[in-house]
Amino acid sequence: MATISLEQEINPWEAQAARFDYAAQKLNLDEGLWRVLRYPSREIIVHFPVSMDDGRIEMFTGFRVQHSVARGPGKGGIRYAPDVSLDEVRALASWMTWKCAVVNIPFGGAKGGVICDPKKMSMGELERMTRRYTAEIIEFIGPEKDVPAPDVNTNEQVMAWIMDTYSMHMRQTVTSVVTGKPINIGGSRGRREATGRGVSVVCDEALKHLNMRREGCRVIVQGFGNVGSNAARLMMEKGYKIIGVAEYEGGLFNPNGIDACALIDYRQRNGSILGFKGAEAYDPIELLTAECEILIPAATENVITSRNAERIRARIVCEGANGPTTAVADEILADKRTFVIPDILANAGGVTASYFEWLQDRQGYFWKESVINEQLESILAESFDDVVRYSEAHNVNNRIAAYMLAIDRVAFTIKQRGIYA
Repeated sequence: MATISLEQEINPWEAQAARFDYAAQKLNLDEGLWRVLRYPSREIIVHFPVSMDDGRIEMFTGFRVQHSVARGPGKGGIRYAPDVSLDEVRALASWMTWKCAVVNIPFGGAKGGVICDPKKMSMGELERMTRRYTAEIIEFIGPEKDVPAPDVNTNEQVMAWIMDTYSMHMRQTVTSVVTGKPINIGGSRGRREATGRGVSVVCDEALKHLNMRREGCRVIVQGFGNVGSNAARLMMEKGYKIIGVAEYEGGLFNPNGIDACALIDYRQRNGSILGFKGAEAYDPIELLTAECEILIPAATENVITSRNAERIRARIVCEGANGPTTAVADEILADKRTFVIPDILANAGGVTASYFEWLQDRQGYFWKESVINEQLESILAESFDDVVRYSEAHNVNNRIAAYMLAIDRVAFTIKQRGIYA
């Protein structure tokens, strides 16, 4: 691979495009289809005013990118953060296309975001911003068009506001316009834990594949938000040993195992993992390269780069976050024979449960949590097998295998549908 700067390496759109190009080349993808799938089909940028609590009018910029709707409505989260960019949203939208195709559910990929600092905004300001953003993109979303969901700094409440705003404009209640809603207004049981549950399922499958034992299997989790905390709790209950937890404000380490349930309770009470008595304080950057069987990066993009990939000592890297490993780091991990479970497979539990929620809303019939978990586990275990088989058949690493499988499925659908002209 040609020498590139760190800035290029960590640009999420460049990272996604590099993997896509390589996988498309391996597939001998038709040049026309290559062009169709390489770029998003629609990018929406909106600038809109919001009245702040002190009477000021503030302007905000929001995005919604739809990468592909060939296999079904767009699907993808909305994030609120000061550093949201069009390139990031573009990359996340295309990852969603591949993620939905890997687990073979009938959605395309989309993503949205608003540039803001939600930590500095009141609930009233967040609600007014959410409703105005929804109104600005309203003709581009809908149960049959594009179905948003929660992402970084958005939650069930934000989804409830979007659903209500959309419903007011449609003059009827439309629960299926978003997923990740509160249960009493059309949300699904098991949705909140679904991404973490998916991570635990693919880790089980990886151990089976590599003939490793679950008992005493040491796990380090980077990022203790929804995904990381649920994965840690579920894996601890299955007999894994959670020896390290890293957050941006600090890390924890205990070679005898950390009680994930006690840590979740502690964090809820104190707003931080710092000071937890069941483990020693530890440098979170050092934790990434500590010795363990499984490393779960479950926070943000670009935590495993050319700067630290050589020092990663985990046998398995299971990507709970989107884009935690750069394309350059991928090559280093492949040379070390690290078994990587790529993000578009590892964290697909969330979109799979979102699909179940959308189905239930449209049916007006809600499933038991046990049914949801069983279906989720079955889909992810099957998808893991598909990716590993593809990897072995084409002699590529798991990430490129997952991309090839996904691109193949989307390209096949486009060929069947034909190009409308």
